[in-house]
Amino acid sequence: MASPPFCPNCSRLIWICVLLGALWKIRAEQIRYSVPEELEKGSFVGNIAKDLGLEPQELAKRGVRIVSRGRTQLFALNPRSGSLVTAGRIDREELCDRSPKCVVNLEILLEDKVKIFGVEVEIIDVNDNAPDFGAEQREIKVAENENPGTRFPLPEAFDPDIGINSLQGYQLSSNVHFSLDVQSGTDEIKYPELVLEHALDREEEAVHHLILTAFDGGDPVYSGTARILVRLVDTNDNAPVFTQPEYHISVRENVTVGSRLLTVKATDPDEGANGEVTYSFRKVRDKISQLFQLNSLTGDITILGGLDYEDSGFYDIDVEAHDGPGLRARSKVLVTILDVNDNAPEVTVTSLTSSIQETSSPGTVIALFNVHDSDSGENGLVTCSILDNLPFTLEKTYGNYYRLLTHRALDREEVSEYNITVTATDHGTPPLSTETFISLNVADVNDNPPAFPHASYMAYIPENNPRGASIFSVTAHDPDSNQNSRVTYSLAEDTLQGSPLSTYVSINKDTGVLYALQSFDYEHVRDLQLLVTASDSGDPPLSTNVSVSIFVLDQNDNSPEILYPTLPTDGSMGVELAPRSAEPGYLVTKVVAVDRDSGQNAWLSYRLLKASDPGLFAVGLHTGEVRTARALLDRDALKQSLVVAVQDHGQPPLSATVTLTVAVADSIPDILTDLGSLKPSVDPDDSGLTLYLVVAVAAVSCVFLAFVIVLLALRLRRWHMSHLLQASGSGLAGVPASQFVGVDGVRAFLQTYSHEVSLTADSRGSHVIFPQPNYADTLISQESCGKSEPLLISQDLLKTKGEYSLNQVSQILPH
Repeated sequence: MASPPFCPNCSRLIWICVLLGALWKIRAEQIRYSVPEELEKGSFVGNIAKDLGLEPQELAKRGVRIVSRGRTQLFALNPRSGSLVTAGRIDREELCDRSPKCVVNLEILLEDKVKIFGVEVEIIDVNDNAPDFGAEQREIKVAENENPGTRFPLPEAFDPDIGINSLQGYQLSSNVHFSLDVQSGTDEIKYPELVLEHALDREEEAVHHLILTAFDGGDPVYSGTARILVRLVDTNDNAPVFTQPEYHISVRENVTVGSRLLTVKATDPDEGANGEVTYSFRKVRDKISQLFQLNSLTGDITILGGLDYEDSGFYDIDVEAHDGPGLRARSKVLVTILDVNDNAPEVTVTSLTSSIQETSSPGTVIALFNVHDSDSGENGLVTCSILDNLPFTLEKTYGNYYRLLTHRALDREEVSEYNITVTATDHGTPPLSTETFISLNVADVNDNPPAFPHASYMAYIPENNPRGASIFSVTAHDPDSNQNSRVTYSLAEDTLQGSPLSTYVSINKDTGVLYALQSFDYEHVRDLQLLVTASDSGDPPLSTNVSVSIFVLDQNDNSPEILYPTLPTDGSMGVELAPRSAEPGYLVTKVVAVDRDSGQNAWLSYRLLKASDPGLFAVGLHTGEVRTARALLDRDALKQSLVVAVQDHGQPPLSATVTLTVAVADSIPDILTDLGSLKPSVDPDDSGLTLYLVVAVAAVSCVFLAFVIVLLALRLRRWHMSHLLQASGSGLAGVPASQFVGVDGVRAFLQTYSHEVSLTADSRGSHVIFPQPNYADTLISQESCGKSEPLLISQDLLKTKGEYSLNQVSQILPH
């Protein structure tokens, strides 16, 4: 026998069969969950690990899985959390349609124990569907003579949800004629019906628009709507009606054959054949049928033959209208034949003036004309007229003659030419008229001066402008014409700073353009006030004045000017004094500067540009004050050189610099001692010692010492005479301090002087300037020693004569 063919899947099939066989013997356990529909994928359904008595991490080890039956899996196991989760979005209506209960069954297999657990998941309905009518609009046809109480079925809405989320009821929009009644069938389905409440009239309203709304009971409530069109079907319940019971028409006797006389109109509110109206003559006579014709469809009555007023002046025509089924209406047409006014008036101009001055007085005659009408009776009576808004009037003179007159003053500037229409109208019916046109020119008179658009003008020009530059332009307008409107310009005579204004500004007499004859300097001339005269060329000429203000705008054309310290003109050196005991912030000196510009161009700022010791002094940004930035030290040099820059805020900014020399010492003797010990400057400019400096210093020193000696002698003599009889020592205590003069007074004088003197740096000069003391009863006081001119000392002189001066001072002052 041949061996059976090898089957590679047979062992697997055998294992499955054994497994299935074993499953029949194992008791299945049931687990129940519930979950709402429409959850996101991965949403929690139930803790399957807990319900199986396992830990989440044991699910994979125990081989726990969902047994598939070939259908789409709605759920999955989460091995991390041990939970049963949704495998996708679940739609209850798709699974169970409208079944009251929707349950999904699945099996959980524990492979290690070969044990099956049944899981039942109930899908809970949510209100995710709105009622739907299927069609947005439904039309219902109703006869207009239907009786109230008649019912008409309405479309039903469908909601796939169940329970409270399903369809709960209907609503109908408010309407006078219809109401809504909802019937419930044995299948619990609600059927809406439309109930007629009041009688209908198609002619009143042919279509009724209703809105039917279906709503469910979910949260939130969903609803759906459908438009219900109730269209009324017509019945012939209306007869035709003429728009007028009688038609009156008047027609001239010369009306042309074929002309439409009038149109009779009858309406029938019914529709279709019930509302189609036709027309006809009723009891027509032969004569009327020969003169008039009626269109049966349109109701037009036309002239069929010629009319003659002398034959008959009036016609009475009966007209009838009827609809399709035969309902009829009657009316009359009354035709009146009118006599014809077939001649228009004639106008003949006898006299005419084509031009008149605007200053002509009212009542000036412009034209004389005659009117005539060939008709007779009322048709031959003629009336002439012109427009009421014209400054003219008509005056009837003899017979049918009329005069055209002015009745108020004319103004050529308002209207320069008139086209006058004279209308001659007869009294016929209808009236005929003839129009005659008269052209009249208004001659100009120079009665308007030139006028400027503005009462005054302002113009601006930057300083340093080029000569001949255009500044401004003024324009005046004269509404007159020709020479009377030609304007020339001129400037009124005036002076500015003693010079004629014409030397500063000129004006073009034809264009009114102002030109600058000079280059203006804001620091000298800031504004000009002009009076411009505009004159016309009329006879006599008229003129108007206007003021023009020209403002010169400042430019940054002036550098800052340093007022203090002033630079000596003789080459000397100015020195400022700073005592070594000065604290930080001590005011050494102040740089004072001005700028002749204005505004931002004159705003000045100060800064220290260069210094021998950059950290020793500081300069106030806006004040220019030079103060010590720190305490002075013994190692600081006696002579400190500072370069201070002063800059404005113009565009571009301009600046100036000044060099200060500050001597660091407590008193004049200290200055002389310290300066005497200084070595000569390497700069050849600082070594220019001249003989007259030596002589000047020596002379000043001698005069100063002699003055002190004489002053001391005078003071001592006065004191001696005042106290000659006083021998006791206590008398000295009663002497006023202001009368006492001694060595301490001299020392105070020198000390006070040394504190108040200022020295200017970088001087190559040759003179020494002492402050002038203010003498009172005392020798000198601290308050009376104000700053004056700086002490100017040649550097070389200080070196060569320093010891000599100090020796002289030391002879006066006690040690």
